[in-house]
Amino acid sequence: MNKSPSAAPRPHGPRPRAGQPRTPDNRPRQPFAAIRIEQVQKVLGEILQWAYPADATLSRWLRSHKALGARDRSEVSEAAFDVLRNLRRYRQFAESGSGPAARRLAILGLAATLDADALREGLQPGEADWLDHVRRINPSTLPRAVRASMPDWLDQRLGMLDRPDALIEALNRPAPLDIRVNPLKADRDEVLQGLRNGPAARHDPQPMPYSPWGIRLQGRPAVNRWPQFEAGVIEVQDEGSQLLALLMGPRRGEMIIDFCAGAGGKTLLLGALMRSTGRLYAFDVSPARLARAKPRFARSGLSNIVPVVIGDENDARVKRLAGKAQRVLVDAPCSGIGTLRRNPDLKWRQHPDSLAQLGALQSRILSSAARCVAPGGRLVYATCSLLPEENEAQATLFLASHPDFELVDAAALLRSRCPGLELEGPYMQLRPDLHGTDGFFAAVFERRRKPAQSADVTTAGEAALQAAAVLADVSNAAADSVPGEVEVPEATDTDADMDMDMDMDTGAATGTGAGTDAEAEADVAADADMSMDTDMSMDTGMGMDAALDTSAPQADSMAGGAEIAEELSPPGQDGTGPARTEK
Repeated sequence: MNKSPSAAPRPHGPRPRAGQPRTPDNRPRQPFAAIRIEQVQKVLGEILQWAYPADATLSRWLRSHKALGARDRSEVSEAAFDVLRNLRRYRQFAESGSGPAARRLAILGLAATLDADALREGLQPGEADWLDHVRRINPSTLPRAVRASMPDWLDQRLGMLDRPDALIEALNRPAPLDIRVNPLKADRDEVLQGLRNGPAARHDPQPMPYSPWGIRLQGRPAVNRWPQFEAGVIEVQDEGSQLLALLMGPRRGEMIIDFCAGAGGKTLLLGALMRSTGRLYAFDVSPARLARAKPRFARSGLSNIVPVVIGDENDARVKRLAGKAQRVLVDAPCSGIGTLRRNPDLKWRQHPDSLAQLGALQSRILSSAARCVAPGGRLVYATCSLLPEENEAQATLFLASHPDFELVDAAALLRSRCPGLELEGPYMQLRPDLHGTDGFFAAVFERRRKPAQSADVTTAGEAALQAAAVLADVSNAAADSVPGEVEVPEATDTDADMDMDMDMDTGAATGTGAGTDAEAEADVAADADMSMDTDMSMDTGMGMDAALDTSAPQADSMAGGAEIAEELSPPGQDGTGPARTEK
């Protein structure tokens, strides 16, 4: 006989609302909002330890919670990154609340990214009133450093630039997703039409205003699952990064070096513009980063890439390529301040003391890479930073110590290819508030075909004094800055774009490069074979047609480069490995 309802034991706690879902043991389920708050709180608890970059920590947490669906992952990620963008302001708001600080931060992040009414269902007594109180605070009444959630040292640095308020506001906005077509495989207009006629149409694909290969998407689509990505037709890359290829101006059959290749984003575009001819060396000190580039190289259809793991910027293989390359790209390790839209944790992970260390490293790498440039060849120095000490000051110091190089107007080079792009020159300095890109800097140098005259050396010395003054100014500003409310962890090198970093920690560059005789070339090949896992090697054999199809102005030096590359790369192309959407 069935028991009457009155005989059943009553659960402890408040009676569940009518229709509220219940667990198998007859307890009411937690509201959706309460679950989401707990999830974001746990993620923030790990990210704010600053042990690893935020995106790496978040990815690890999501992999450990495989039951979460796509919507769950998106909402947790957006709320966590909103907290990182507004951390200083949110922490000041959270001082007036009660309970765990990470929970209050999670509530503020979710309140900014979800429907406020839906969130209230998961709030505990008193939290709704607290949330209403902080949301009534007018941000304009707060100091800029608090309002924009910048550490004091960075707020002061950015405040020295033109239109700082607009720049800082733009750095705090989430970035759209930039992709580009592979010019070796596809035409942008065709790819764009295909995206607009398919499921990707909901992400509003639009052609980029400056890059001839770029497409901009709204939202966070899973591009790495698209058939165009798997076929190597598209890659993820910020528009500013794409414009570096225009500054390089690669030609068929040349020898080109990507000195800090990382995960290979810029390498891929350079190789495609070379039409898979010549030799394109991808140098990096990190085997892991070059390993991540391996599936990207395989998808691209390129056969002219030679990935080489080097020990540091003074590696013997670098010296033995002295004077051989027509073009060298140095996308140097930097603070990554220009990428705060995508990596907001960098403003808390960087420290003014680390800028001096980065500056010394940037100078060493640039000097070492310069040795590889042939007479009449081009050297491009780039960072994803907005800070003068990493940009203009480095370019000026380089010219002062290398009178055999001269500065080329980067803005003029881009204006001829990018109508509507407004740059003052002689450098390329892109900003999110002005150009809609990440913050990028580039300086273009060319090696003189004849030795520099004494007048040039005198001018270079004067430039060195100017650069030293710039560095002294920013150093004094750092010394005078007041520590922010947020504790800044030990500085770490930027890995924002995955193909920008080269974590070198070595002594100053020495020597002027080795000779170009055949024995030295053979040594380069032998050393490279020892340094690389054969799994990472690409098929770089160049056929006779490719060797003849060249418009390179220094054809004589290309012959030696071809011999080096042929020995550097054992045959075999491995296309295995998971697809990644490195930027």
